Amino acid sequence: MAASVQGSAWGPLRLGIPGLCCRRPPLGLYARVRRLPGPEVSGRSVAAASGPGTWGTDHYCLELLRKRDYEGYLCSLLLPAESRSSVFALRAFNVELAQVKDSVSEKTIGLMRIQFWKKTVEDIYCDKPPHQPVAIELWKAVKRHNLTKRWLMKIIDEREKNLDDKAYRNIKELENYAENTQSSLLYLTLEILGIKDVHADHAASHIGKAQGIVTCLRATPYHGSRRKVFLPMDICMLHGVSQEDFLRRNRDKNVRDVIYDIASQAHLHLKHARSFHKSVPVKAFPAFLQTEYKVIEEAQRWWKDLCKNWPGTCESDVSRINIPLPAFPHE
Repeated sequence: MAASVQGSAWGPLRLGIPGLCCRRPPLGLYARVRRLPGPEVSGRSVAAASGPGTWGTDHYCLELLRKRDYEGYLCSLLLPAESRSSVFALRAFNVELAQVKDSVSEKTIGLMRIQFWKKTVEDIYCDKPPHQPVAIELWKAVKRHNLTKRWLMKIIDEREKNLDDKAYRNIKELENYAENTQSSLLYLTLEILGIKDVHADHAASHIGKAQGIVTCLRATPYHGSRRKVFLPMDICMLHGVSQEDFLRRNRDKNVRDVIYDIASQAHLHLKHARSFHKSVPVKAFPAFLQTEYKVIEEAQRWWKDLCKNWPGTCESDVSRINIPLPAFPHE
């Protein structure tokens, strides 16, 4: 799913990870978010916000993230200073891979770009990064935090398989995609934060799957505009819904039931993640805070797009999914 995400106000769909996120973020969190530069801010202001030395390769990663993954950019600014640049590099790497699918007209060209990143990761672990800004910053992150190569390669391999442009045969295929992309990003983020804990990894696995499922839903109107549908076929068949129903923006109850079933699977993964909240180290919170905001924003924007493109849907359809927000402090 290569659709980029832009910021927006929180909407009616309330997603959260109450158990994991009940450990309160630092005081002043909301004030800091309100002061963060938005999409229209000047480059010099962004540079000032991210520290010295920004006008090199690190500035490139920051700007790429600001333009293509705005929520990820905002939440990365809330990470500990010693981890921030490495997470910018990691998420910029993910953006580079995610946008391959939508930026090429032929699969062969996409495979060539994917091959470049495969060789780049190999070269990074041989201390020979190519002269490409994201590659250089990722090499610094690998050296600084001893990141696991396997997770980086899983992201690349999954993006390569996703170039086939095929719908997921079942919800399990969608979960595998989310595990190898979103969860792998979380595993690497935990390593950047200096956390190697089996409970944090289990929580990251379920949170990544939830995020991947929500992203798939959120991208449905966008993919439909390109006459493509990627929702799991087994759930569509269960409710007697065809791909053409989505392409024609059908607003029948069966279509909403498909969406509800898929969203419920994301809810289930969030419940599993919540079950680890007593075991997850406090230092892991920033990694999950980043995903928390992204899931909320993606879900909210997806539902807003769905209501616009399928006029028969309404907020009450999604209210059946009871996923309350975490208890954040109010200033």
